[in-house]
Amino acid sequence: MKRTGRRRSSVWDCFEQVGNFVRCMKCDATLKYCGGATSTMMSHMSRHHPSTAPLDEDEKPVICTVQCIEEDSTANSDIMQVAIMSPNINMMTTNPPERDYGERKRLKRSSVWDIFIKVDDEVHCTMCDTKLKYRSSTTSMMYHIKNKHPDTMPNDGVSVATHAEVTELISRMIEKDMLPISVISGDGFRELLAYTVHNYKMPSAVDITRLIEGHFHEKVDELLVQLGRVEKVALTADFWTALPFQRYITISCSFITEDWQGRSAVLQTHKLSSNSQATTDSVTERLFNTVQSWGIAGKVTACVHNNTQGILSAHVCASVTWDYATCFASTLQLAVSNGLSEDLVRIIVAAGKLVKHFNHNLLASEALEQKQVQMCLPQHKLIQSSKARWDTICDMFERLLEQRWAIKAVLSDRTITNRQEAQILEIEDDCWQIIDNFTPVLATLKWATTVISAETEVSISNIYPITFSLIQTHLVPKENDVEQVSDFKLKVQKSLRNHMEVDSNGLASKPALIASMLDPRHKHLSFLTPTGRLAAKVKLHELVSKLDVITTTVGLKDEQQEILVTPDISQVAMPSQLRSDTKNTMMLLLGDNYSSSYATDSEAQVDYYLRDIAPSLDINPLDWWRVNGPRFPKLATLARHYLCVPGVSLPSLLSEAGQTFATMRTRISPEHVDMMIFVNRNA
Repeated sequence: MKRTGRRRSSVWDCFEQVGNFVRCMKCDATLKYCGGATSTMMSHMSRHHPSTAPLDEDEKPVICTVQCIEEDSTANSDIMQVAIMSPNINMMTTNPPERDYGERKRLKRSSVWDIFIKVDDEVHCTMCDTKLKYRSSTTSMMYHIKNKHPDTMPNDGVSVATHAEVTELISRMIEKDMLPISVISGDGFRELLAYTVHNYKMPSAVDITRLIEGHFHEKVDELLVQLGRVEKVALTADFWTALPFQRYITISCSFITEDWQGRSAVLQTHKLSSNSQATTDSVTERLFNTVQSWGIAGKVTACVHNNTQGILSAHVCASVTWDYATCFASTLQLAVSNGLSEDLVRIIVAAGKLVKHFNHNLLASEALEQKQVQMCLPQHKLIQSSKARWDTICDMFERLLEQRWAIKAVLSDRTITNRQEAQILEIEDDCWQIIDNFTPVLATLKWATTVISAETEVSISNIYPITFSLIQTHLVPKENDVEQVSDFKLKVQKSLRNHMEVDSNGLASKPALIASMLDPRHKHLSFLTPTGRLAAKVKLHELVSKLDVITTTVGLKDEQQEILVTPDISQVAMPSQLRSDTKNTMMLLLGDNYSSSYATDSEAQVDYYLRDIAPSLDINPLDWWRVNGPRFPKLATLARHYLCVPGVSLPSLLSEAGQTFATMRTRISPEHVDMMIFVNRNA
């Protein structure tokens, strides 16, 4: 078959041939030209002139009419109309006039070709291997992507980002990922931007810092407005260490808005003294200065911290009026550490060695996968525990128990594990029994921490109900408990009693217990003794009575809410004139406050609240107060004051978000640590 028209590569729009060489008409570069190949020229254009680089292989094909003469046939000279050519080729038809190459405009390449590849007269989807007939149109491909892969739907109309937009996105990336500003100086980062953003001029570190400072000041102004609208806030003091051994304290605040939405924000991060232990006075002074600078003096209900050595609670200066509470996650971690005996530690170490062997030995790992299939076990990898997180011990033990017999089968196979290695790694049967008995106890403690660490729900009110449940039920030794587990339960129980002060006479004054009374789910305090419940009720009466002397503005607001508590039933089915006269007469006889005296009487309001039926445990107490707040206006005010206190210091040591954040913030330079953490956490 002989063609009367040949496909001419559009790369010749930019090159001209000079003997055995070709010259670039844009930069006068000279390249060797061998046998009609244009690969060298295409590579040159992609590298040095990307904005005008030709894309012959990806251009949208079109059907054009050419004459094909069959040389082998002498009988007929059939005219065939099926040649597929590039849109840049001069059409061999008589109707459209020929255009000069310099006047042609390249058709826009559809982004469906990022997902489909052309094979002969078909197109294949690279995501699901679907094959479609190709007839020069991309409609069927677009329809396939829209229905089968909507998340990857191409958008051919996206505009190119401007220089300012790219720079803004870089600053946002540094803020969200808590990266050092020096990341923009990296060669790899610069190469990436040079490749993806045409003619982009990399900003300096000063430019990025200026942008982040602008975001910082914007967030500060927004937060000041929010804090000015709330009556009470709670503080959290999070002590942490960054490399190389730089100690910091991040001070956050939590509050409940007027529409009963919980909010939290970082206020400030301070670098502490390089001494082995920061003094109590210096930390307290930093807290007090932060409160003053943010204009929340007199609004702080309590401060939760994760310093289990009592650096904050040991001494309180006269200017500090709030209470202190230890992060429950840190307290529970300390209790678990105190409960681990030498026997349990030895078992944990042996289990860790076994897991490490299977995770690092390829032969053993593959053999374990085969045994899992043969024994119809879940194909899960073993979990390695971490020294910094006791909850990973529970995860490791649960996975070992799940895969116990597959592990034993691999260790007993001498083609995979030799006898000496098996003797070192094998866990004895009595140790397996301890693990089996110990894991449910750890799981219960882990669930308790997970509930308290929930960042989107009220957590402070759950602390004492969960603590008493652990002490009175879950940590009580059972008959079938092995000696090591019984000993662990008693030690953890004792540690919780001491650190949570459950037997203290001042328990009723603890912010966590007051919050439990203001949580409608726990208000009955069934976990306390009758004497403890009476003391808590007296404390609640005392707090409600103090609200009577709060500012006039708050008092007027409460009165407006109280009017809605008891509707005037005389309004039903009575003429307006008669209703007005009757109402005035009743007021003269019985007094203005007769119908609403119940709502305004502090003692009666508390008693009625406590007698009311408690809602189920799955409700959000803030949602309950949003609906029932008008019934108990003074208690609703107290609920805003105490339910905003978090149960753990943010971020929680055992929460996934907390672990990620703790890892990121250790990379920040001391010069920018306060600004970066503030912008990141308040995004």
